[in-house]
Amino acid sequence: MPSTLPDGAPAPADGAVPDWALRGLTGRPFGVYVHVPFCTVRCGYCDFNTYTAAELGTTPGASRASYHQAATAELRLAGQVLGSGAPAADTVFFGGGTPTLLPADDLAAILGAVRDELGLTRDAEVTTEANPDSVDPESLGRLRAAGFNRISFGMQSAVPHVLATLDRTHDPARVPQAVRWAREAGFEQVSLDLIYGTPGESEGDWRTSLEQALACEPDHVSAYALIVEEGTALERRIRRGELAAPDDDEVADKYLLAEEVLSAHGLGWYEVSNWARDAAARCRHNETYWRGGSWWGVGPGAHSHVAGLRWWNVKHPAAYADRLATGASPAQARELLDDETRRVERVLLELRLVDGLPVDVLDEYGAKAAAGAVDRGLADPDAFGAGRVVLTVRGRLLADAVVRDLLP
Repeated sequence: MPSTLPDGAPAPADGAVPDWALRGLTGRPFGVYVHVPFCTVRCGYCDFNTYTAAELGTTPGASRASYHQAATAELRLAGQVLGSGAPAADTVFFGGGTPTLLPADDLAAILGAVRDELGLTRDAEVTTEANPDSVDPESLGRLRAAGFNRISFGMQSAVPHVLATLDRTHDPARVPQAVRWAREAGFEQVSLDLIYGTPGESEGDWRTSLEQALACEPDHVSAYALIVEEGTALERRIRRGELAAPDDDEVADKYLLAEEVLSAHGLGWYEVSNWARDAAARCRHNETYWRGGSWWGVGPGAHSHVAGLRWWNVKHPAAYADRLATGASPAQARELLDDETRRVERVLLELRLVDGLPVDVLDEYGAKAAAGAVDRGLADPDAFGAGRVVLTVRGRLLADAVVRDLLP
């Protein structure tokens, strides 16, 4: 698999976290991420920790059929580690992979384990990702009845040749159908994920994708520039000259087109790559990540963060299931984030948000660089005068460069 895990320090076999980390959970949002590592095919651009049936073969413990049992065992461990004083989860996010390759009843069972072991707040946001061709009216109805209230469909593009380059197998016509089924099932929020900058995608292709996504009347749209990750099939095709690498100027133009089209249809940006109809339609789970909150990550390769302590699970589904079957934590390693690391990560993440970053998070060097960003039209002068660094549209295009300037 192309994706790798960091080294870190050894994690305790029982998964215990220090008392100071448990105390840090109080009064802050807490989420649960459930990683479902299965896909029908491996998309050429993907470097996530995912597996097809052919890759897993008959490896004991790696079965889709038994996955919900392993995930439930980790949630039982989480309940023991965090204890009764931990806050109930106010967001749960099933990602992958393709979570909806599991039977709806298995996903419901995992969500039930979250509720039983950790608790859910009354207004909890419960999201699952899904491919358009991995759901039907019955499965969506079962998910909604189980408590899922938000769904994010991997649309990626509405143009067949773009989907083919990405190795996406769904029919574009399936997207509006899946959205309609989700609405009929009672999902309160529907999101669509798009990718731009695919080799061979014209500006007209990208406009078509935006317009067809908006025709579905989603509450939320995520639009991500294609990143050619090292070790992926897409990277190898580009290296061999079969495909052209994404052009930075064309990618920037497509971002500007996304901002123009989405905002004209009433969706406002709240994070560099995310737009929502209103504040209630924002992805609260992702906001927990971006604002340095705490979450428990369930599944092989999943990362967790509790009040400055970060750990990650073993990567392979079989190794993950084996550890849990023996009563051990699946955590492979962990690290303690010192104050400076947490500050740096705060700059990296909060600068991407619509309300920006407080200037007082920056040191003297960073504050001067922020003033320079205002002078260059990359940050909003009014917001800066009010003590915050908020990116302009041009600043969003150059967000990584702005961050580098703010951090010596």
